[in-house]
Amino acid sequence: MADLSLETGLIKTEKTDLIAGLDEAGRGALAGPVTAAAVILPLQDRKKLKILEQVNDSKQLSAEKRDAFYDLIIEHALCWGVYATPAKVIDEIGILPATRLAMRESLTQLQPAADYLLIDGRVRLAKIPTPQQSIVRGDGISLSIAAASIIAKVTRDRMMVEYAKSYPVYKFEGHKGYGTQFHRDTIAEQGPCDIHRFTFEPIKSQVGGLLA
Repeated sequence: MADLSLETGLIKTEKTDLIAGLDEAGRGALAGPVTAAAVILPLQDRKKLKILEQVNDSKQLSAEKRDAFYDLIIEHALCWGVYATPAKVIDEIGILPATRLAMRESLTQLQPAADYLLIDGRVRLAKIPTPQQSIVRGDGISLSIAAASIIAKVTRDRMMVEYAKSYPVYKFEGHKGYGTQFHRDTIAEQGPCDIHRFTFEPIKSQVGGLLA
């Protein structure tokens, strides 16, 4: 269960409570954007932190709980930001640079700005001078990262539900662009659409075969 142990330690060592958790959603999908969120929790407000203490890694929560926590985070976080890098940009620059781009853009939305970053996984933001720490499975350790994981996940899921209205044959509302058997079969039968990632397999090979 994610908690505030890391944040509490950083308040003492870094002499700041402006600690942003960052996480992404959709990095492994075959369609749609990769989203990233940054969240600074009100680390000096015990009342608000009590409301947020049940927040956990978005992957451990039902869709209903994610939606409920999303609303709580939006209401009670000190500040937050979220950004979606579209599939076309992912194809142009690659998924890891696209993920970093989304994280950097989410950070620009924070008011006040963060003094320290806690980033899920092994991602480093080399172009950002702010002190930072990358934490494998950080969304299950840090409450700030867990909050970011929920904002990123819910934002992306809602985008995919909207895309499903324009591209109903793929049923994005169900699998959210990930490589389920149904999704792969539909791509094989119908071909990819505008929001698919053409540099990802099996789409890359399929499109390459059609162009050969």
